[in-house]
Amino acid sequence: MNDLKIEHIAMYVNDLESARDFFVKYLGGRSNDGYHNKTTDFRSFFISFDDGPRLELMNKPGLEDLDKPLARTGYVHIAFSVGSKEKVDEMTALLSKDGFEVVSGPRTTGDGYYESCIVAIEGNQIEITE
Repeated sequence: MNDLKIEHIAMYVNDLESARDFFVKYLGGRSNDGYHNKTTDFRSFFISFDDGPRLELMNKPGLEDLDKPLARTGYVHIAFSVGSKEKVDEMTALLSKDGFEVVSGPRTTGDGYYESCIVAIEGNQIEITE
């Protein structure tokens, strides 16, 4: 079990290119050239980061796009460590300036994390932490 690790996290989105561009522009991700299954019209991009698991962004016809209230069960956010409190502040300010909703922070949480949370990518939360 020592070799167990999260290899990737997958996320269905409506606008595949915009989601890819967000993770590349703001979080330094690197995208592959993409995959397209012409039979099913499934499309995806894998986004790689300097460390940790990859993110697979996916799209296919006929997906149900449900509301994503902030207080819900299930997967709630993806957290990205940017290395310092100053970088959390800078990233949060940039995302806010570019029109993304900041729902909390930057702040130190009760368990000691310095973080902010924004709503990006079709109503999904992204946490920026030191």
